[in-house]
Amino acid sequence: MIYLQLFWSFLKIGFFSFGGTTMIPVINDEVLRYGWMTVDEVMDIVAIAEMTPGSLGINCATFVGLRTAGVAGSLCASVGVMMPSLTLCMAAAKFILQFKNNRYLEAALGGIRPVCLGMILSVGVVMIQSTLVLNGAAQWNLVLITLLTAAAMLKFHLSVPKTILMAAVLGLFLG
Repeated sequence: MIYLQLFWSFLKIGFFSFGGTTMIPVINDEVLRYGWMTVDEVMDIVAIAEMTPGSLGINCATFVGLRTAGVAGSLCASVGVMMPSLTLCMAAAKFILQFKNNRYLEAALGGIRPVCLGMILSVGVVMIQSTLVLNGAAQWNLVLITLLTAAAMLKFHLSVPKTILMAAVLGLFLG
């Protein structure tokens, strides 16, 4: 039964999110609803999924499935999250040229972009609350690490691996 739940949950995640970081709130809601993980565990899974090569959705599905029901659960969750994209891409490939300059499609995409931005900002707020605030008090060492890392990333245009390494080193000294 857990395998079917994992497949179904990640199938819904694949269908009702737009990929990338917009998947995080949907994954969070689904995983917490079934009690498979805590909020902190989900944030850890997301952090690991962001650092490892590949799609965030597939990485999260793989890690959640593995943690919840072993290798078979990992396979079920991964296939579930891939199924919508694969199906839609195959269908889109057949009709893509017909919709190339369709003004209705462009208008729909123009409406989807702000929704995606709002979802990403929502995830940021949740991650800030769960990471930088403990029992209602700001963890100033973590706030300092965040600000220093963000400033260096923006000023020096650091890549993601260099940014992660910098945050880890700062964490060793300030954490």
